[in-house]
Amino acid sequence: MTTTDLTRPAPLPGATDPADDGAILTLASVAPRVAARRTPPGLGARPDALLLDFGGVIFQTTKRPEGYGELATHLSEVLGRAGHRWSPETLEPVLRGGVKALKDWKNASSRRLAPLELDHRTIWHDFLASPLPLAAREVLAGSAGTLLARLTATLSEHTVRPGIPELLATAAELGVTVGIVSNAHSGRAHRTLLAAHGLDEAFGVQVYSDEVGLRKPHPGIIAMAARALGTTPERTWYVGDTLDRDVVAGRRAGVGAVILTRHHSDVPPYPVTDTADAVLDTPEGIADLLRASTRPAGTPDAAPGAAAEAAADALAGRPSALLLDHGGVVVTSVPDDAARLAFGRHLSQRLAVAGYALSPEEAVEAVAGARVRHRAWKDRHEGAPAAGTPADPAAGLVEDVEEIDATTFWVELVGPALAHLGDGIEDWLRAEAYALILEYARSKSLPTLRPGVRDVLEAARAGGVPVAIVSNTVCGRAVREELEAFGIDHLVGVHVYSDELGYRKPDPVTARTALTALGADPRSAWFVGDKPHRDVLAARGAGVGTVVLVRGGSSSDATLDSADGTLRPDHVIAEVGDLLALWSPASRPSPTPPRRHDG
Repeated sequence: MTTTDLTRPAPLPGATDPADDGAILTLASVAPRVAARRTPPGLGARPDALLLDFGGVIFQTTKRPEGYGELATHLSEVLGRAGHRWSPETLEPVLRGGVKALKDWKNASSRRLAPLELDHRTIWHDFLASPLPLAAREVLAGSAGTLLARLTATLSEHTVRPGIPELLATAAELGVTVGIVSNAHSGRAHRTLLAAHGLDEAFGVQVYSDEVGLRKPHPGIIAMAARALGTTPERTWYVGDTLDRDVVAGRRAGVGAVILTRHHSDVPPYPVTDTADAVLDTPEGIADLLRASTRPAGTPDAAPGAAAEAAADALAGRPSALLLDHGGVVVTSVPDDAARLAFGRHLSQRLAVAGYALSPEEAVEAVAGARVRHRAWKDRHEGAPAAGTPADPAAGLVEDVEEIDATTFWVELVGPALAHLGDGIEDWLRAEAYALILEYARSKSLPTLRPGVRDVLEAARAGGVPVAIVSNTVCGRAVREELEAFGIDHLVGVHVYSDELGYRKPDPVTARTALTALGADPRSAWFVGDKPHRDVLAARGAGVGTVVLVRGGSSSDATLDSADGTLRPDHVIAEVGDLLALWSPASRPSPTPPRRHDG
C-alpha cells in the first residue's frame, strides 16, 4: 500500500514505504462507496491539476518475505567493508525492529497537525540501526540515502495499478496537469521506479517528503505541489489511499476534491472524521470522473453568511471579538524594588544549595544586567529604531518576530554574568530556566488593574463578545496568575502569550492566533493596545478592523498623538472604560480615520 505521510520536510526513502509494513489506512468500513451516478459537488469542477499519491495509487505494493534476509545480507557486506563483522542472522531482527518502530513513528506523526519528515541519517541512527554500536551506525548512516533506496526496492514489489495509464492519458487530453505528492523515505527510489515503467515524463512535478521535509497530513506539501504546477489547492484534486494522511491532508489544504483508492488496509490507526468525495476500489474510475467534470474548479459557492453577519455586527457597533494587550491596558505596573531584592535573595539561596556561591547583591546585579540585554534583544528582533529615533510610518508590517524563551533568557542573557561560578552553571540555568522565569516575572513590577477594565469585560460577556488577551510576555503563566488574582480570568476566553506562542508583537500571528481561537471575523474585531509600533502593527497585519490605543500605558501621549501611517490607530482613548461609548452605533468607527477620542 502507499505510505502517505504529511508532516514537514525531512529526507526519507521513497516509493511505497515498505517500512509501513503493509498499510496504514484506507476506508472500507470508514468511508462509503460513492455511486457512479451521483457526483459529489467537488468532483463537478474540473481541476487545473491532479495530484496523486505514489504507493496505493500509482503503484500497488506487495511485501517480499525474503526481502529482509536479502537486505540483512547486504548490510552485513557493507559493515564488513569497514571492518565490522555482523552476520545477516544478527542484523535481520535489528532491521525488522527498526521498520516496526519507524511504522509506529509514522502513525504517530500522522496525528500531528504539521508533521515534519525525518532525514535519512536519523532513520538509520534512531530507527533501523539504533541497537548497533556507534561505529556500525555511522557506517550505515554514511550511506543512508543509498541504503534507503535499496530498502524500498528490496522489501516490496511495485506494480502499476489498473487504470493509471488511462488516467494519465485522459488528463493529458483534457489539459489537466498531473503531479505526485507522497510520503517517502526515498524519493530517489520512487523516481527510479517511475522511469523504469516509462511514467516519469507524465508528471509535471514530483513532491516527496524526504526531499522537501514535509510529510502528510501537513497541508503544506500539497500546497507546494499545487504552486509548482501554477495553481492553488482549491483548483486541484488529490488522490490517495489513506484516511489519516491523504484525506486529512487534502481537507486541511482545501483541495477541490479528495478521492480515495482502496489498497491493503481498510482501518486507519485511529479514528478519522474527514471523508473523501469518492472511494474507488482501483484508480480505474478516476478518468471517468475527470471526463464528467465541467465547470471551472475553485469557484466557491456564494456563501455570504459570514460577511453579512460581520456587517450586521459592525452596524450594531458590536465587535466580533475584543483583543486586549495586558501590560499598559489591562494593568499598569510600577517597579517593585522589594520584590526584586527578594528574588535576588532567593536566587542566591537556590544557587547555594547547588554548590554555587553568589551573594544576593550579585544575583540582583546579574538579573538587572539581563534586563538591559533583554531590551536590546527585543529591539533587534522587532526591528525597532534606535532610542530617540521616530519609527518610520512607511516601514510597513513586520513578520517572523520571534520571542525569547526561558532557556535563552537565563543561559544567554543571565549566564555570562554567572560564568565565573563554574562549568556547571550553564547546565543549572538550563535545567531551572522555566521555574526561574516565573519567579522573575512575578518580581518585575507591582501591577494595578486599570479603571474600567472589569466593566468592559463584563459588558463584553453580557453582549456575547468573546475576549482574548494578546500580550508580549516573558511568562504567560504569571499573567494568568494576575488575572486570577484580580478576579477577571473567567471573563477571558483566549490567552495568547508570546513566550508560549514563540512569536511576539508586532508579528501579526499573535493577533491572528487569537482570532482563530475565537472564530472571529477580523474585519469586525477590535484590538486595544498601548504601543503603536507593536500593537497597531500586529492588529493591522492580522486584518483587525478597529484598533484602539489607550493612554497611560507604556507610550507617552506625544507618541500616541504623533503615530501615523501604518502605526496610526483608529481611536486614542484615555481609559479602557471609554470603549463602551465607542461601541454605541452613534460613535462607531467611520470609514475615514479622524481617530482621536479622549473620554
